[in-house]
Amino acid sequence: MLQRREGKDGSRDPKDPQASLPLTPLTLQILVTLAHEPLHGYAVVKEVRAATDGRINPGTGTFYSAIHRMSEEGLIEEVDAPEDGDGRRRYYAITSFGVEVLQAEAQRLDRVVAQARAARPSS
Repeated sequence: MLQRREGKDGSRDPKDPQASLPLTPLTLQILVTLAHEPLHGYAVVKEVRAATDGRINPGTGTFYSAIHRMSEEGLIEEVDAPEDGDGRRRYYAITSFGVEVLQAEAQRLDRVVAQARAARPSS
């Protein structure tokens, strides 16, 4: 079982990507979505739904709670709207730390998949 790395006081090391793992499915999909380009919140929700064939369909409260937490953890940040964007909307972008965490999670998932493929049925 993977455990988050924590200090003696129970806090996580904010500079260690491994400390953020494993990611929840929603967090993973938001990071994957924002790895392509900054988007406003509703566009992120639509992309997450489409990418997961509707299996991840966060409600507004769930989504914005995740966005708030991810922002506090330094995974994403609010950015200015692009020139062709709607200035009334809030846009989000993945941070360099968010990219590191996303890559670390991809490596972790690669190991899990390799273990699953190597599994033998019990006799």
